[in-house]
Amino acid sequence: MYIDAATPSANTAIPVYSLDRQGLDQWLASASESDRAWVEASGFGADPASHLLIPGDNRKVAAVLAGRESGDRLWALSHLPALLPEGDYRLEADWSADELERAWLGWGLGTYRFTRYVEREAPKPRLVIPTDHLEDVQRLLDASCLVRDLVNTPALDLGPAELAEIAKDLAGQYNAAFEVIEGERLAEEFPAIHVVGQASTRPPRLIRLQWGPADAPPLALVGKGVMFDSGGLDIKPGAGMVLMKKDMGGAAHVLGLAKVIMDAGLKVNLRVYIPAVENAISGNAYRPSDIITTRNGTTVEIGNTDAEGRVVLSDALSLACEEGAERIIDFATLTGAARIALGEDLPPIYARNQVNARQIQDLSFSEEDPLWHMPLFDGYRSHIRPAVADLSNTGTSKFAGSLTAALFLDHFVDPGIDWYHLDIYAWNLGDRPGRPGGGEAQGLRAIWRWLQQTYGH
Repeated sequence: MYIDAATPSANTAIPVYSLDRQGLDQWLASASESDRAWVEASGFGADPASHLLIPGDNRKVAAVLAGRESGDRLWALSHLPALLPEGDYRLEADWSADELERAWLGWGLGTYRFTRYVEREAPKPRLVIPTDHLEDVQRLLDASCLVRDLVNTPALDLGPAELAEIAKDLAGQYNAAFEVIEGERLAEEFPAIHVVGQASTRPPRLIRLQWGPADAPPLALVGKGVMFDSGGLDIKPGAGMVLMKKDMGGAAHVLGLAKVIMDAGLKVNLRVYIPAVENAISGNAYRPSDIITTRNGTTVEIGNTDAEGRVVLSDALSLACEEGAERIIDFATLTGAARIALGEDLPPIYARNQVNARQIQDLSFSEEDPLWHMPLFDGYRSHIRPAVADLSNTGTSKFAGSLTAALFLDHFVDPGIDWYHLDIYAWNLGDRPGRPGGGEAQGLRAIWRWLQQTYGH
């Protein structure tokens, strides 16, 4: 991804100055007369995502000025890889170590290209960073790009079986235990996962990974793995279906986060659970008004087959509880209601521990990976209690759809477990520097930083 550790030749790399408007004034105050004249003649004003090459001797680039928003670090350099000439560059900034790492990561994210199906010219400039920071930056870059790659891959090439193989390969890299539950065993032990996925020619399965010392704190990650969502018998319109290859974004996130946790050697006993299904249509598809008995015995009335994510997550959450998780974090592309409330870039986080949730929210903004704490309001539980079953997967109200979906999941997490639910979008609707249109990791870095603080390095 065109970042590398600093070498003895790093001092010869071209310096990059990341400047807002005030910073540009300060830079000009100490610049040579010829450089000030060059900047004035160019009209460079340090606007966000702008840049200016400062010429040196022998027609070489002496420095780069990169415009940014005040306070921006993560995306401060992300536009440069696509714009700068080939060569080695280094960031010159009087920032904290955390700020520098975010800027270096942003450069790496700016080099990302999804090239599985079409060759695209890769950026040529390379950023050199201090050796003692490279591992941490590369770890988060690799995880973010894994999430993007998985979400961008169409369902034709990424079904439940293919996702299981990717998870198996990841487990092999870190000597983690790996298991796939499918077929008759899945139907008997995980009926909700089986029922949602039974209409597809690609059978559903539960993917399970475990890593870390048995005596370490048990941490569970649960990710929604709906590899494609047609809506089922409550079929989506074409416009609503075109992005549904991304409905496995939760699974992609927990694999990316698990990769970071294992690579960093976090002191936890990690368990990963992914219900991998395709929500398809055939003669044996589950129907509106069907009542499903889930793994923990809860009966669920199906109000809409397009609200399948919470149904498959119910069995996975139940297993995580049975296997002794003290803390559960789930990621899911769960509701359109979350997008209506907060938009594409600000996923809600629901939690039982209000103090921790606010801490995560504050940390997420400092990490420029924003999450917004939303309440698990008990008053709305009545909205998902039908007359003929324990729960409804849609409820009686069109309001607070993200909240009632969270309350549905909360039912399947045992009392006393520290549980967090992220209702993510996992997608960029358009191209922005460092954030090309397509799959995106959301909340991954924020949760990772919180886990680092919670469990230690």
